[in-house]
Order: sequence, then C-alpha cells, then structure tokens
Amino acid sequence: MPPEGSWASSAARRRNMQAIRSRDTKPEWLLRRLLHAQGLRYRVAAKPLPGLRRTADIVFGPTKVAVFVDGCYWHGCPEHYVPPKTNPGYWSGKVAGNMARDRDTDQRLTDAGWTVLRFWEHQPPEECASEVFRVVLDRREELSEGKLRRNE
Repeated sequence: MPPEGSWASSAARRRNMQAIRSRDTKPEWLLRRLLHAQGLRYRVAAKPLPGLRRTADIVFGPTKVAVFVDGCYWHGCPEHYVPPKTNPGYWSGKVAGNMARDRDTDQRLTDAGWTVLRFWEHQPPEECASEVFRVVLDRREELSEGKLRRNE
C-alpha cells in the first residue's frame, strides 16, 4: 500500500522511483573524469545563477559555462524517448514539463551571459569532453582578452 498522499501506485514503485539518481549518474561521472584528466576544474551539481532554483551538472564559474547531461527518458530524447504505457498522461506531462524547463533554463542562462552545453546520456563521453574542453578554453581566452565580463 502506498503512503497516504503519494502519487506512487505501490510501495515497490515508490522505492524504485526514489532510487533514480538526480546527480552523479554514470554518464556525468565519465564526463567529469575525462574533464578532470584534461586539467579542467569545475563545480558539480551547482547553481550557475544565485537566484535561479536550478542546478547544472557541471559548472565552470569563471568562464560562465554550464554543462547538462540529460537522461533520454526524463528529458525527451528525440532518438530514444519511448512514451510510457503505464499512466501515460502523468508521465508524458512530466517529461514535457522537464523539456519546457530545460528550454527556460537555457534561455535564462544565455541571457545572463552563460554558455549552455547540453548532452544526451547516450552521447560518447569523449566527444562531449572534447566539446566542453574547447568551449571552456575559448571562454578563457575571451576572458583574458577582456571580451567577457567576469561578474555580470
């Protein structure tokens, strides 16, 4: 029997859903490991903007680069998302809300001068790390040339 007021259909389903990680997933961990090996230092699961109640998976504060590694199911990957068979109204709405929030987050960060990089969990971590490395180095160069403001 699910706890009173719970959306879960059963106690087992509730345990299963609670076990899903929101951070430190294997794709995130692999990407962080590669970035660290290339000498980059970053913050994990951090808020890029103080007033924004959203966290990026990897944040390079001084260069204003926010990296997100999105799960194919939870963020509606065009290649791998499969609509749920159980309670489709609830779950499809939830995924659509996640996608809308992702776009809003991207826009807010971009408006504040941040570069937003989004990757799907199925993308090769080496390719993702290569792109992140290139963008961070480009932003560092812009910062040193005075094209990028540190505290906006």
